[in-house]
Amino acid sequence: MKINLLSCSAIRPDKRAIAKMLEEIAVGVGAYDAQDIIEFLLEGSPAEIEVEDKSTSSAFRSLRKFDIEYELMD
Repeated sequence: MKINLLSCSAIRPDKRAIAKMLEEIAVGVGAYDAQDIIEFLLEGSPAEIEVEDKSTSSAFRSLRKFDIEYELMD
């Protein structure tokens, strides 16, 4: 399932924790890619990730925990 990450509305986003979360939930996202995605989000640009179908509910929960707004692409 593809998810479009729209923005991060956390007051003080923990970049390291968000990067680790993205590495865990997104298919094919490594540490460097996760850092890039975070920078895009904090600048206000959307980013697209892919999540395995079997882990979508935990991915949604993790995104909400870090105040990341998203929309489903598929």
